Amino acid sequence: MIAVLGECVADAFADRRPGELAMRVLPGGGPSNTAVALARLGTAARFLGRLSDDVFGELFRERMAASGVDLSACVRAREPSTLAVATLDAEGQARYSFHAEGTADWGWSAAELSDDRLSGASCLHTGSLALVREPGASAVAEFAARAAATVSIDPNVRPSLASREDYLSRMPQWCALADILKLSADDLAFLMPDVSMVRACELWHTAGARLIVVTMGAAGALVSLDGAVVTVPAEPVEVVDTVGAGDSFTAGLLHRLESRGLLGGRLDGLDLASAAEPPPSGPRWRR
Repeated sequence: MIAVLGECVADAFADRRPGELAMRVLPGGGPSNTAVALARLGTAARFLGRLSDDVFGELFRERMAASGVDLSACVRAREPSTLAVATLDAEGQARYSFHAEGTADWGWSAAELSDDRLSGASCLHTGSLALVREPGASAVAEFAARAAATVSIDPNVRPSLASREDYLSRMPQWCALADILKLSADDLAFLMPDVSMVRACELWHTAGARLIVVTMGAAGALVSLDGAVVTVPAEPVEVVDTVGAGDSFTAGLLHRLESRGLLGGRLDGLDLASAAEPPPSGPRWRR
């Protein structure tokens, strides 16, 4: 079983019309998307989130429960849900405007993150804004540091909500915690614009991360295990939009490692060939 800790975000897609602005709201948020994708792939997933009692919170619960995600470790929160207004460019890339001050996702306390919430989990996956937005970020990091499981972290950079320094100052701690570190090429370009992918991986391996995966869109993914590097090509697909693509990639990676019995420790049984092996083709799902 894989536990996923982080936020749920109401993704509102704007439809601008003369004299009005219509919104289509879908349940999202990187960690929530990853938990849903894991459950749909057939891996038991438990979500650890602070879910609001508002209308968006009910939307989140409905989506995850329908996908088979275990919600027993969630906290029912009084604060409102986080809202992101998204617009898509011609290539399906999303640009977000966040409404996130004082929302439920960042209010974690140490008391809400007791160790029993990870009972039976082989892996804890976290990241995105939950690891960078206070007051909850420190409690989440301390919880991950105590985890008796494989730790997976995806910074999922959001420049509109946190600065480069907010991320860079925490990267050494995240690498010390992480057995798996997943980023995108866009994340890397924001964090370390003058550093090559291979050099960035070297620095993060030195700080403690064992398996580092950098997604590169149509160019595939760079996989680095203890400094041994290989590039895996992407499967050609017709792009509708890229919302949740990185979260689905993370779920596929963790699902593959879990199905092969490689999660639960420091990835001691993993070699580069196994880390880079593409999964078999299967059905795709839409949100």
